[in-house]
Amino acid sequence: MTKLIANRLIKETSPYLLQHAYNPVDWYPWGEEALLKAKAADKPILVSIGYAACHWCHVMERESFENEATASFMNEHFINIKIDREERPDLDHIYMDAVQAMSGSGGWPLNVFLTPNQLPFFGGTYFPPERMHNRPSWLEVLGGVSKGYQEKKEAIIAQADTLKAHLVKSNAFGMLTADQSSINEHFSDDSLNTIAQKILEQADNVDGGFGNAPKFPQSYCIIYLLRHYHFTKDQAALDQALLSIDKMIQGGIYDQVGGGFARYSTDSKWLVPHFEKMLYDNALLIMVLSEAYQLTQNAQYQLIIEQTLAFIQRELTDESYGFYSALDADSEGVEGKFYTWTYAELHSVLEKDAAFFCAFYQVEENGNWQEGRHENPPTNILWIDQYPTDQERALIDVCKEKLLTKRASRIRPLLDDKILLGWNTLMINAYGKAYAALGKQVYLDIAQHTMRFLEEKLANRDNQFWYHTYKNGVAKIPAFLDDYAYLIQAYIQLQEITGDGQYLLKAKSLTELVIAHFSEQTTGFFYYTPDFQQDIIIRKKEVYDGATPSGNAIMASNLYYLSVVFDAPDWQKRATDLISSLEAAILKHPTSFACWASLLQTMVKGYKEIVITGQQAKLCLTAINKEYMPNKIVQSSETNSPNFPLLKGKEYEKEPVLIYLCENYTCGPAFRSVESFLANM
Repeated sequence: MTKLIANRLIKETSPYLLQHAYNPVDWYPWGEEALLKAKAADKPILVSIGYAACHWCHVMERESFENEATASFMNEHFINIKIDREERPDLDHIYMDAVQAMSGSGGWPLNVFLTPNQLPFFGGTYFPPERMHNRPSWLEVLGGVSKGYQEKKEAIIAQADTLKAHLVKSNAFGMLTADQSSINEHFSDDSLNTIAQKILEQADNVDGGFGNAPKFPQSYCIIYLLRHYHFTKDQAALDQALLSIDKMIQGGIYDQVGGGFARYSTDSKWLVPHFEKMLYDNALLIMVLSEAYQLTQNAQYQLIIEQTLAFIQRELTDESYGFYSALDADSEGVEGKFYTWTYAELHSVLEKDAAFFCAFYQVEENGNWQEGRHENPPTNILWIDQYPTDQERALIDVCKEKLLTKRASRIRPLLDDKILLGWNTLMINAYGKAYAALGKQVYLDIAQHTMRFLEEKLANRDNQFWYHTYKNGVAKIPAFLDDYAYLIQAYIQLQEITGDGQYLLKAKSLTELVIAHFSEQTTGFFYYTPDFQQDIIIRKKEVYDGATPSGNAIMASNLYYLSVVFDAPDWQKRATDLISSLEAAILKHPTSFACWASLLQTMVKGYKEIVITGQQAKLCLTAINKEYMPNKIVQSSETNSPNFPLLKGKEYEKEPVLIYLCENYTCGPAFRSVESFLANM
């Protein structure tokens, strides 16, 4: 038996990089050693980017990177670098843009060839080991690139310089200067109605969601529609939002046995998911469900929040309350094997209850999905077309416990156990919103525990910067814009639900850090990377909402919120200018700018400034947070606090509680109970 020899990736902490540590490919991690060697040897660089839960990344590894002959050719002709896109999203953004510009499409694994100066000149995604479907084999690609670089080096370098210039130019997509925008015209109810209508035009009115398969949750589109209904009572907006939520909950994209959502559905009915479970998807969907529950009080939404957070605590939570990144789609080399069931297996486990369970979850003896029918024996994805009654729920819960026990004996999918700052702070927000909606103290406790963990492990106290990733006691890679944006948002959320003003002071300090080190002076937007980072060819500005919300959009929202809290008109103007410069893109493509659209919604509708004082302030805070008021700013204190303009000049000892409703720091008469306050909202 051939003894496996580790390559340089063996010293890394990323589960994705460690998966490739015993490949015969002489992989380097991204860093000075590899980049200097490429220059010294005058060899092109192959950068291969993926992530631990990526199915096709695993396929290409098995087919090509574990092949001795293929690896030998790669080692001879290239400097080979492996990147975990979740550790280095900045590099992934740059080189994904380059491949999309060259080929018209992108995805993972992303394989891109660079000059020794890191400039991309050719790339693609998955390449098979043999030519098929008009796609060249991986060895053909390697041979063509190597030959081309040796024979046409000057042309390739010129092409790479041209592509870099294109990437720099495309960095300004959709942006106008603020003075070119008709701010008064577009900061209006008409604009909000236009956005809602555009979203609804892309909606699937039968199966929920937006657009065709593959279907992603698009959480912020749903949030926009929920809030639009709240402000306008537009029934179509509410119906589509709730249809999308219901269909996802009932579909295979939701783990009907163990809770939690998969990344996306490969079909329009949400039946067949891409089975990987990502922390950020679950965080965003918990936020959606929390707002939907506040608005509707639908007990099903409460149940799914509780089941999903139980999954997070059971399978994605570190003992120190940090959250892991993802669970793989594959186990035993088969996508979804951990989550699917055969007809016979269900009957064996559930016995007398199997007939009811199989009928309710649409299980078929010959499998209920196309790929599953071809397996031996055929398999099923559990899904439903209606919610159970209370009586059915009791029996279903008994069945699910048996199935969870059975599933625990299976070989589990790989756990990506790195802890990412941005995704963890999204999860803090999710726990905070779940606490606000449901009032369960454990959710608040976990949110605060996680924040303390992040402050202890990922904050660099020497220079006030934070790190992006943490594992095995090591924090590394300077934090990116979305890390900071989500972190600031989490501090704001924690203050809203606890009344602790220290969270706002931390949010303010971090906002000042982001302004100092991430700002693009000419536009007011924020770069994705800090000004002291040196190993990238361009500093990108991310403005689209992708799988996670745009860091620029969240920072604009943070600026707008904190401008009121701290009476900072410059921050308010900056937020207004940012959204004004994107107005045309937001109105034309709201599904790609839904987080920005939600900020515009807030700006048009204005904040409800709520101040709670007195010895019972925190008690009343909990009751007010349960109400659905998506455009509120809440500050509460039992004593006078000079740091916050909204708290100045208020009574603190006159009554057990006083609640003020304010606008632009001007407050009406105080209410003496939550009931009277809510009655006048």
